[in-house]
Amino acid sequence: MRPLNLDEIRGQEHIKSGFGPLIAYQNKSQNLPSLLFYGPPGTGKTTLARILADLSGRRLIEISAINASISDLRAAYEQSTLDISAGKSSAVVFIDEIHRFSKVQQESLLKAVEEGLIVLIGATTENPLFALTPAINSRAMLVTLEPLETSALVQILNHALQDERGLDSKFSADLDVLEVIARLSGGDGRKALTILETASVTAGRNNSGVITVADVEANIQTALARYDSTGDQHYDIISAFIKSVRGSDPDAALHYLARMLVGGEDPKFIVRRLVILSAEDIGLADPNALNLASSTLNIVEAIGMPEARIPLAELTIYLALAPKSNSAYAAINSAIADVQNGFTPDIPLYLRSSSPTKGIEAYEYPHDLEGLLSRQAYLPTGEKSYYQPKSSGFEINLADRFMKILGFRKKQ
Repeated sequence: MRPLNLDEIRGQEHIKSGFGPLIAYQNKSQNLPSLLFYGPPGTGKTTLARILADLSGRRLIEISAINASISDLRAAYEQSTLDISAGKSSAVVFIDEIHRFSKVQQESLLKAVEEGLIVLIGATTENPLFALTPAINSRAMLVTLEPLETSALVQILNHALQDERGLDSKFSADLDVLEVIARLSGGDGRKALTILETASVTAGRNNSGVITVADVEANIQTALARYDSTGDQHYDIISAFIKSVRGSDPDAALHYLARMLVGGEDPKFIVRRLVILSAEDIGLADPNALNLASSTLNIVEAIGMPEARIPLAELTIYLALAPKSNSAYAAINSAIADVQNGFTPDIPLYLRSSSPTKGIEAYEYPHDLEGLLSRQAYLPTGEKSYYQPKSSGFEINLADRFMKILGFRKKQ
């Protein structure tokens, strides 16, 4: 059921119609540039490469970066050179999973691309800006493919039910059944077709020409959560998780936590991020949050999965519901910025570890003073205000004490 032309491709209208990046390359008169197809599995990366090679009248040489070597690339260059010598266009070299190539392998492509010896089309599920070298990124046009929406998947499934390359109208299925398959496929067209095919086998065994939800459920019972513990899903879901905790939504936070755990994310990575959040986003509004996060880190390291999910859930709920304050985070960032910008005044003599004792102001030891406070200046060149307390949780008490201290020091 692989599409044979751009019209058969579903769910990627943003790249193949109107002012999409591929609209200009649908005929042989337009020179095909090197391209990088970036998107999740089952969205049409390989299909697009094959169609574009065919539309441009070029040989397609397919290479998988999982098991390819530089010698495989050399063989592709030699074949393309023969085509050019025969008066044909240079070959399209399609490299699937191009992000799996080493830096050396990636850089070995540059000369052939620059000299027009090949047209490179790379497919990757990883963000090319991070997974590929800057040299490759600068020489290829990036085309982003999106996960397939339910409507696009339903169109694909309907086509497969009727087309002779698919089930050839031997089976039918109601819209609600196709929508169930679409939901289970996680935006992956290839997975949707696989589920449809296995469900048709079950229906056939039952001597039925109608595929039902029961036929689907007989083969797959849970949605396939798309998650790559080293790729974009890794970064996107941890980002959504942290932002949900920061936004005080424990239900959303637990959802993203579950997606990470089901996807095989390292629980130590998750809890380390929560330790950072407890200091950055909760801070002095609830100082106990950092203690709890630190304890949970030790627990997770000691017991591992699957039991670690329980203290992780407890910590997630606690931090989501805790009062929030980023005053300590903002204060240290502001102080560091001042130092980096050159604010490093001389330290007053009475604050130094060793200083002359005659003819200078003596250091006032707060424990010997009434109220345990001194009016001596600790920063000599005017007032600097880094700590801005928030009116949240325990920090309300700190803010009240801080204002009293400032008031005392301003009195002469």
